[in-house]
Amino acid sequence: MFYRYHPSPIGPLLLAGDEQGLRLLYMDSHPRWTPDDQWVEGGRELDTVCRQLDEYFEGNREVFDLRLAPQGTAFQQQVWQALQRIPYGRTWSYAELALHIDNPKAIRAVGTANGANPISIIIPCHRVIGSNGTLTGYAGGLARKQALLELEGVWLI
Repeated sequence: MFYRYHPSPIGPLLLAGDEQGLRLLYMDSHPRWTPDDQWVEGGRELDTVCRQLDEYFEGNREVFDLRLAPQGTAFQQQVWQALQRIPYGRTWSYAELALHIDNPKAIRAVGTANGANPISIIIPCHRVIGSNGTLTGYAGGLARKQALLELEGVWLI
């Protein structure tokens, strides 16, 4: 895999991918922040990802057009696909997310899969909130989650 660090308004990001596409996007609070020894520092392969992230943070991009290749179970993949259907500037509860994968009783499992999302921001797990409309857990921290939602025009109570 090749990797690259990229600055952002919410802190530095670690991007990594291979010929299949982007595999991960971690914030500096992630436990796997340090690249694996076999990864190769790369620049050009991730230029498009960095450009689209910059456009997003500048308010000029609402939809990412990237090849994604997150690794996970079939259930996680299903949840991550559903996350990509949450429109920019909108939020879903965990219960709504479970409904969108036709498994309304899987709210806890959906929450776990959401938390395991390896490509934050681009697979917008930050758009999932509690059923009562409040912020709930986020691997990057609630302040970052709130900042991303505010960037998209979402203001929570």
